[in-house]
Amino acid sequence: MRMNDGGRRRSGGAKSRRSDDARPADGTPGEAAESKRRKDDNPESQARDIVYRLLAARARSRGELRQALLRKEIDEDIADGVLQKFVDAGLVDDAAFAEEWVHARQRTQGLGRKALGFELRRKGVDEHLVEAALSTVDSDVEAERARELVQRKLRGMSSLDHTTKMRRLVGMLARKGYSEGLAFRVVREEIERSGEESPDFDTP
Repeated sequence: MRMNDGGRRRSGGAKSRRSDDARPADGTPGEAAESKRRKDDNPESQARDIVYRLLAARARSRGELRQALLRKEIDEDIADGVLQKFVDAGLVDDAAFAEEWVHARQRTQGLGRKALGFELRRKGVDEHLVEAALSTVDSDVEAERARELVQRKLRGMSSLDHTTKMRRLVGMLARKGYSEGLAFRVVREEIERSGEESPDFDTP
């Protein structure tokens, strides 16, 4: 009986140890959970984790990341300190971000300079970096993107008169951030290329 009792006690002890070993994997209190709790209590660690997760999804400006940290109730001083470390490590670079954003949005969305500048400013990019990024936009490429937008839109406008086409197409390019002069020139040329003669009137 004593051996059986001892065996049961030993068996129970082994079971207890197995249960303790399983706790971290099961999400119950254990060494791993305690370590995570200590980490969660550290605002700087929380801030770093948030930044890493955001950067894993896509490149972001420092301003975007700062706003995200503040929304998570990270103290401003801690947020700024953590972000400066990312900047120093080259993981956050507003100049590179702005240039990449400009070319990607121009390519995928057909946006003109005005719209691109607006988006970058909204993301907290400094004005001198915005201007530097916009200066890399090739004028010929910008005009070609505007032309492609007009050509696609023009295909479904055969029943409209010339004035209505001009108004709608120029308005579409304006909303995309193209200058008025470029918009009128491209629209007029594409309407003429479609075989429709332009009425005699002055354009800006």
